[in-house]
Amino acid sequence: MEHLFTPYKIKSLELKNRVVMPPMCQYSVFNKDGIATDWHYVHYVSRAIGGAGLIIIEMTDVEPDGRITDYDLGLWSDEQIPALARIIEACHQYGAKVGIQIAHAGRKAEDAAEPVAPSAIPFDENSKTPRELTIDEIKDMVEKFRQTVARAVKAGVDVIELHGAHGYLIHEFQSAYTNKRTDEYGQDLAKFGKEVIQAAKSEMPADMPLIMRISGKEYVEGGYGIEESIAFSKEYKAAGVDMFHVSAGGEGQIAAHGRPGTHAAYQVPLARDIKHTLDVPVIAVGRLDEPALANAVIGNEEADLVAVGRGMLRNPYWTLEAAAKLNKATAYPQQYQVSFPKERKE
Repeated sequence: MEHLFTPYKIKSLELKNRVVMPPMCQYSVFNKDGIATDWHYVHYVSRAIGGAGLIIIEMTDVEPDGRITDYDLGLWSDEQIPALARIIEACHQYGAKVGIQIAHAGRKAEDAAEPVAPSAIPFDENSKTPRELTIDEIKDMVEKFRQTVARAVKAGVDVIELHGAHGYLIHEFQSAYTNKRTDEYGQDLAKFGKEVIQAAKSEMPADMPLIMRISGKEYVEGGYGIEESIAFSKEYKAAGVDMFHVSAGGEGQIAAHGRPGTHAAYQVPLARDIKHTLDVPVIAVGRLDEPALANAVIGNEEADLVAVGRGMLRNPYWTLEAAAKLNKATAYPQQYQVSFPKERKE
């Protein structure tokens, strides 16, 4: 039976285990130039030493005004490549594979003088009203995603993730709650996402997988549910997505109504439904910090990989400790072996 510490392979991506460090914004680019700092280096490399199979670098934006804040990572310039390449190379040395989440914050770009969105609807009463993108600007935005993916490939990533969740730009287009357009991008809510996917694939090696992070449910009155997310995910799969990273909601209005509880694994049913309905690999996320629970998600075939967010923020060595608690074999750093059990069985 598969478990959290069985290897996993999808296309060219070969992982030593099923543990994913999901993208989590650090807001730590202190000089506002989008370039990764020593904080990012220590943050990611320590999780590689800590045993994570896949590390997905936080939301990295396609243009300066596409950031949530001016302290976010960017990859709109070749000058931003070397710092990321340094992190990726170091993570590889410790056996982790590395992805990066490419995104645009859309109407949630807090520090943009004028945020942009599919429709001129502010995120909440405290947010700026975004400007509705023209069709020419949408085409230009797709090109910015393409160029950013090309830079990520140049930096040495093993996998690309597109951010289509949590109320950011791709999500805004795919949701009738935030997309009120009457043109082609309103008539086909998945059109922008599909064009971004196709642009990304044009720059990726043929054997490199593409992950799309989605919100499986919006938790807002008038928002979409699992039926709609299955429908647009089917279109995204046909456009070239190889795996879905299934989250839910967002913040503020996107999750204001019908907000889910805080119980463990509350988002796993969404991942399971996407996986089994579309016959596609998925990453499950959402309060899966307990090793036995994370292991059960894999063993019960509810997901192919498990993302551990807050647990890994608290403990860079979450993966190593999970292996010890589950009595599963894994490679411990030689320097740390004295602190872990010497024998374990499958």
